[in-house]
Amino acid sequence: MNRFVIADPGRCIGCNTCMAACSTVHRAVGLQAHPRLTVTRTYEITAPVQCRHCEDAPCARVCPVDAIKLTDGQVVLNEQTCIGCKMCAIACPFGAITPSGTPIEGVAGIRVGHPTESAALDPLLAWSLGVRSVAVKCDLCSFQEAGPECVRVCPTAALHVVNAQSLDSANAAKRLASATASATLNTVGFDAPSQANTPSIEERD
Repeated sequence: MNRFVIADPGRCIGCNTCMAACSTVHRAVGLQAHPRLTVTRTYEITAPVQCRHCEDAPCARVCPVDAIKLTDGQVVLNEQTCIGCKMCAIACPFGAITPSGTPIEGVAGIRVGHPTESAALDPLLAWSLGVRSVAVKCDLCSFQEAGPECVRVCPTAALHVVNAQSLDSANAAKRLASATASATLNTVGFDAPSQANTPSIEERD
């Protein structure tokens, strides 16, 4: 099982700090500035959608130029090789890949500014003249020793990196807690009638 970042919706407060930090660190090393995770909101909870670095990654299987590969237990996307076909974004079962446009001025005599599409327009449908679309996805911030920046900056510790071992440990802890709770109920006699409600011999006669 590959490593990936997972979110705890019970802790997430929807502050978007993770998105801002992700954008900042990637821009600093010359990569696309678009955040690699997207905070999604429902009526009751918020949580970021992130790449799960699938072992049999659908995004890598559909990429026509092999820009996405499994390397050292993570799914890596080469932005320089990507041709912006958006096939990976369509194939991703988690919706964790987003096309991002970078303005290219002066190509073939065309000079255009930054894209001005509506913020409500899905990135899969966006298209701007003179703008090269490149897929972006979580890379676990492999370029820095501290690891994923989103995990480091989250103010409520809602994000953490997991792997097969940590998931097995978490599942074991849940099973132990469930077994302990069940044993406690049986010891107390939760299913048995209370002595206070049991009629005495005189009352039954």
